[in-house]
Amino acid sequence: MKLLISILAFLFLFNVAAHSQFEFLKKKAKEKIEKGFEKAIEGEENESEKSNKEETEDKKQEDTPESTKTDDLKSYSKFDFIPGEKVIFFDDFSQDAVGDFPALWNTNGSGEVVTTNLFPGNWLKYVIHESIWTDKLLTLPENYTLEFDVISIAGSEGGMGGWSFRLMKCINEKSWDGGAVPGKAGFHFGVAYSGRAFYRAYNNNLDGDFWDQTGYNDDNKTYQKLDNKYHISVWVQKTRVRVYQNENKIFDIPRAFPDPNVKMDRLRFEQNAAMVSNIRIAVGAPDLRNKLLTEGKLVSYGIYFDVNKDIVKPESYATLKEIATVLSENPTVKIKITGFTDSDGADDKNLDLSQRRAANVKNELMKTFNIDGSRIETDGKGETNPIAPNDTPSNKALNRRVEFLKL
Repeated sequence: MKLLISILAFLFLFNVAAHSQFEFLKKKAKEKIEKGFEKAIEGEENESEKSNKEETEDKKQEDTPESTKTDDLKSYSKFDFIPGEKVIFFDDFSQDAVGDFPALWNTNGSGEVVTTNLFPGNWLKYVIHESIWTDKLLTLPENYTLEFDVISIAGSEGGMGGWSFRLMKCINEKSWDGGAVPGKAGFHFGVAYSGRAFYRAYNNNLDGDFWDQTGYNDDNKTYQKLDNKYHISVWVQKTRVRVYQNENKIFDIPRAFPDPNVKMDRLRFEQNAAMVSNIRIAVGAPDLRNKLLTEGKLVSYGIYFDVNKDIVKPESYATLKEIATVLSENPTVKIKITGFTDSDGADDKNLDLSQRRAANVKNELMKTFNIDGSRIETDGKGETNPIAPNDTPSNKALNRRVEFLKL
């Protein structure tokens, strides 16, 4: 009897223990499952948040004008444009009051200096069907470069306004000579209402709409869009004209000027609507190798920065590439890079800005072109040591420079 009672007691206790263990395991399993669900839900929420964040970022990216995105310097790897060395005309409208028509220009319509919330500096805005031109005649040689920034804006009828510029030979210093073909000769480049680039060239011809040459660039990847900034570079070598939009070569015309003896003498903007700034005409292709290795000093105007910024702009690529090539082929050469500014702004801020710009030029030579940083020193002089009076936009442009000194 005692044995039976003992066996029953043992079985009861075993059953209680087993039940307790089962309940314990059941509880643990439930907790794991619940945690699993929580993690899954959290994961879904995180993925949802991530997805929403990505969608928001994508939306921001879509809404951001293309020209406000930071381009990598290497995106300009095929950009072979190097600006002329001697500035003969420059205007960024910094000396003109906002709301006024700029002092160095003339028009048979209207225009005004404005600022924007997206792009620094002053801009000449026109929304007309007439034209705006340099007031004084220019003295342009056989070879020169022209650069400017342009923002396409909506025209008076809405949509892509279309814009163009014209290098032209005036008659009796007039800028509106004969309807669609003004002047004695000219090269006309612009953007149509669709955003597509076109050019027209004419010579000794005042007969209405007749052009010696016409052409379009049908690569829609280079079509301009509203409210985006584009850098236009033009390289004239006797009769040959090359036109670049940002890093892309749009046209390369061997005989845009059939008569090399006819020299252009005026720059004109026209056709509906745009904002333009940083207009620079310069002559003399810089001999970077000779100046750095033989003369021991190179003054460069082909390294670009935005107003009051120290980041090297990607259109500086061709100039930096030439300097990097010289350094790569002469591995024992060491250099010192010095930045300079004009006199606008506070002295201490200009000094700091020039030092940061020089340092970033060094960084680009190291990062993009693999130049050993131990071969490069940097410095900044701010507005000290000007090479021209700080009294006109052209002279201020001469003082904003980067110098390379062979050590």
